Amino acid sequence: MSKYKRILLKISGEALSDGHMNICGKSTADIANQIKQIADTGVQLGIVVGGGNIWRGRTIETMDRATADYIGMLATVMNGLALGEALTAVGVENRVVSSFAIDKLTESYFLPNVLRYLGERKVVIFVGGTGSPYFSTDTAASLRACEIHADALICLKAVDGLYDSDPRANPNAKKYDEISYERVIADNLKALDLTAIAMCREFGVKIIALGKDEPNGVVRALSGEKLGTIIK
Repeated sequence: MSKYKRILLKISGEALSDGHMNICGKSTADIANQIKQIADTGVQLGIVVGGGNIWRGRTIETMDRATADYIGMLATVMNGLALGEALTAVGVENRVVSSFAIDKLTESYFLPNVLRYLGERKVVIFVGGTGSPYFSTDTAASLRACEIHADALICLKAVDGLYDSDPRANPNAKKYDEISYERVIADNLKALDLTAIAMCREFGVKIIALGKDEPNGVVRALSGEKLGTIIK
């Protein structure tokens, strides 16, 4: 049984890749099965998926930043459609909802519909980021978490929480089990987008940063086990 009623889960686009294929069938199916376990706890679940497996930032240096960001938004649409199909295949009802109109592929974001789907225990996959350039998908995740009144925003990251420095470069880096929004912002801890942190602070949405490779990490965190780092 989950200790939370409604959560927003942020997953990276890389979770759908195997390092060779941008969208790998097996990797996507594995993620879908993990999401099914989360949904089976009874929690209402929204998901924001990144696009880094297909396009990451301004890959072409001469490209305008806004254009590059719009390409990234389209990448999240592709990932969301793939994830939605994989969830359907394992029996999880879902809706793919886009921040910009793309009528033949997804629904457009409309909060009353989203809240109804969540109440019906349908998983809602948010794609297209915020719909505007210059914002990361971390910020999109915090925005959607605030809008749907999520109890928590769970971010799956390459490392198993927040540290006072990069643990991949500093073997003596200190991990935080809990930390305040204010401390993350003041210390400029860059494991999460600081815009996202500030938004969650304003609306009181707890953030749980977990390692993406933690076995059943989300389900265990939802049951109350202390994993990763809690930002509150």
